[in-house]
Amino acid sequence: MPSRVLKNVLRKLIYGTWGSAPSDRFQKVRYQRIWVSAVFITASVSILPLLVLTGFNFSQYQRALKEESTHPIHLLVSTSKRSLEYSIEERRNALLYIAKTNPIDELRDKKRLKIIKTNLDETFAHFVDIGLIDSNANLISYVGPPELEKKLSGVNYSREEWFSEVLSGGIYVSGVFKGHRGKPHFVIAVRTSDDLGDIYILRATLDMQLLTSQVPAFGHDEVSDVFIIDRDGILQTRSRSGASELEKSPVGAPPYSDSAEVSEIMGKSGVRFIMGYAYIANTPFIFVMTRPMPDLMKNWLILRRNLLAFLFTSILVIIVLTMTVSSVLVSRIREADLKHEAALHHVEYAAKMASIGRLAAGVAHEINNPLAIINEKAGLLHDMISMNEDFPSREKSIKIIESILNSVERGSTITHRLLGFARHLDIQITTIDLAALINEVLGFLEKEATFRNIEVQTFFQEDLPTVKSDKGQLQQVFLNIINNAFEAVKKDGRVGILVERKDHDVISIQITDTGPGIAEEDMDRIFEPFFTTKSEGTGLGLSITYGIIRKLKGDIKVESKLGQGTSFVITIPVEKKL
Repeated sequence: MPSRVLKNVLRKLIYGTWGSAPSDRFQKVRYQRIWVSAVFITASVSILPLLVLTGFNFSQYQRALKEESTHPIHLLVSTSKRSLEYSIEERRNALLYIAKTNPIDELRDKKRLKIIKTNLDETFAHFVDIGLIDSNANLISYVGPPELEKKLSGVNYSREEWFSEVLSGGIYVSGVFKGHRGKPHFVIAVRTSDDLGDIYILRATLDMQLLTSQVPAFGHDEVSDVFIIDRDGILQTRSRSGASELEKSPVGAPPYSDSAEVSEIMGKSGVRFIMGYAYIANTPFIFVMTRPMPDLMKNWLILRRNLLAFLFTSILVIIVLTMTVSSVLVSRIREADLKHEAALHHVEYAAKMASIGRLAAGVAHEINNPLAIINEKAGLLHDMISMNEDFPSREKSIKIIESILNSVERGSTITHRLLGFARHLDIQITTIDLAALINEVLGFLEKEATFRNIEVQTFFQEDLPTVKSDKGQLQQVFLNIINNAFEAVKKDGRVGILVERKDHDVISIQITDTGPGIAEEDMDRIFEPFFTTKSEGTGLGLSITYGIIRKLKGDIKVESKLGQGTSFVITIPVEKKL
């Protein structure tokens, strides 16, 4: 039963628009072939680019989202690496300076050593104690907590790993260990000598707060884990997984690298992780951050679902429209054939030309939809690749995308010309909520603002009246100006939008950016066609915007100062007077 219904629907779709099949079997087969060819060619031309573009978007979006997700990890690890390196280096240099500028006799003097320790505490934090050790590994002078002075009195460090390391290397930063204290700590030791050439070691203990202060807190982010390990994979700070200092870390020691790295690893439970890490120079420490991969790729799964839904919906719409248009096409051909049999040659010719004109307008209208989609997706892809300096084959990819955009623009121009001949588009006056319209435009640009880290602030006066104007043209005006503002601020900038009622019948919309501003000599020319200060651009955006505003009986002004930003002020009447 369902198959019979489907068969009847298809039969009606194929023949219903041009009546029953012609009596001549040859003509019937001819019309069927025309219909099949039209459906196949038109659908192929529309669907194949859509499939290619969707596949390309799948690949590029996945890569872009992954890079966008891993970039904060790389940034945090790099920042923490520099911070920890600086903290340890300044304390190592301070200890080295003390060893080189103070004679051994003064360092042996406990009172003098106590003054040095006091000065260290006033300048730096996290020093627990300081002591002088002779070449036989005996502690001969010490200043620190009173309870430790008695405990460490006469201690010998000959069996400690760090003692032999500092004798051979001159400067040594240890990993975390308990030692004689029984509490986790690490030491910085430097080698020095007296006038007779006898070797001594100046050694300072640092508390764990120096390391734990470099591990950021994530608040409600319960999936990330940040800790410090040594080159044997032993924890130097606590892990969120529950492991404490000096226990085996959840991940082993990663491969050595001079800079911060981000890579994928497989956890013990079979869950893939993103791991960012950085080796701390001249120390045994490695800063590590981990985060489960599923959490990072959650946005990609949502986007993939939306892309597939859009793809299948678009294909279905294209097929239905193609079959319908093809049926109309065959119907027109049949009508032209009947007129050919009954009319003179010049009447037949005129009918065909009229049919072709109507067909061209209809096809142009239907092609504009996939062209708009291709233009939007290719433009977004162009922006994402342009902002990513590390994108593989970046220049080649940008050229390919620009070629796509140019081809779309050319096709759009042709179809709009065809539509222009078919009908005239007048201004369509509707009641508009400006706040909702501007928020809708910002919704189009939300991804771009997030990707560029642009802060958008909106201020809408309370009890704003609705306006009567053309929604589509106002939408184009706001989209042009806000896009220009985004281009001006580049990254990490701000764009402000203020909407308020100036007079009883006038609404003011002020769009301000924190970009570089416009030179004074260019202010009088910015609304001229083909004038632009961009390296790439047609110079038509503001001139078109100006024309639309004037057509809607409004006004537009610009205020700008170099280095301070630019502000566009648009005033439109509450009700357009025709």
